[in-house]
Amino acid sequence: MKVLLYGANGYTGKLMLDEAIQQGIQPVLGGRNESAVAALADQYKLEYRIFGLDDSDELASQLDGIGVVCHAAGPFEFTAWPMIKACLKRGVHYLDITGEITVFEGAARYDEKARQANVMVMPGTGFDVVPTDCLALHLKERMPDATHLQLAFASVGSGPSHGTALTFAGHIGEGGVVRENGKLKRVPLGHKSQWIDFPGRKMHVMAIPWGDIATAFRSTGIPNIETYMGAKPATARQLKWQWAYNWLLRTSFVRNYIRQQIKKRPAGPDEATRLKAKSVVWGQVRNASGNILTASLRTPEGYTLTAKSSILICKKVLAGDWKPGYQTPAMAYGPDLIMEIPGVERF
Repeated sequence: MKVLLYGANGYTGKLMLDEAIQQGIQPVLGGRNESAVAALADQYKLEYRIFGLDDSDELASQLDGIGVVCHAAGPFEFTAWPMIKACLKRGVHYLDITGEITVFEGAARYDEKARQANVMVMPGTGFDVVPTDCLALHLKERMPDATHLQLAFASVGSGPSHGTALTFAGHIGEGGVVRENGKLKRVPLGHKSQWIDFPGRKMHVMAIPWGDIATAFRSTGIPNIETYMGAKPATARQLKWQWAYNWLLRTSFVRNYIRQQIKKRPAGPDEATRLKAKSVVWGQVRNASGNILTASLRTPEGYTLTAKSSILICKKVLAGDWKPGYQTPAMAYGPDLIMEIPGVERF
């Protein structure tokens, strides 16, 4: 069974490629940029295929001989759907590294078709959302009657890649989302903030629309979910005025300007930064009686973890360890999946 790594020439795609090689996987490289993909293929002596995602017939034909797609080319709100449809048509397992709520919610609607095709559809095999999803289910198993879940994460010593920053830029000015009584509810971005005791340090976080608003609900069934990201208190204070300028942030002029500024920056954290940096994750559940449980994780830097967790899941699929239909990482592999990654600590 062959693995197609689509978007192999991107920042995270290259990290996934290196991890795949270390784990004994020789993926077929895929993407739109022929010169970049061909150069990688030549460097690693690998097969490659050049194709876009616009022509559904060509896309499906490019999956000949492929058993698993590891999709690393975002923004996934645009790129996930043609690839998922092609995978279902050809009976190919689909994995990607998204963190976008709309992708998780949309992919879940393919559950029945995936079961009929006897394949697994699993978006979110990276830092978005493996550690948070596993921590959510870990807490749910400790408190089966939990009614409320809060999840938070922060990076210590690192920053976002182009792809992640551009995804956020595409949604700037649109506000946030929470899960309330089982339903998605629009709220202002950063409508809540708090200080959290992460492993080793106390950090300020603010509410953001993280993927667990979708995934943790399906993994745990907990009907009320909020997600937070590390942010300076000043940033949270500034967002109190967003009602006055969100309209401006949603304009094409502003979004394009932000995209241009992002593209001037390095593609992502360099190797030295990634090796030194850490990510921290915190979760808390509460039941109707007011009882509270908390747990936390310290993990490798987010992009390093994404490469390791994505290839770990890919190896499991190649070994026949998978479940048909739409799955989250914790649904398919349990709360201890994250503990299989070297360097992860749970508190």
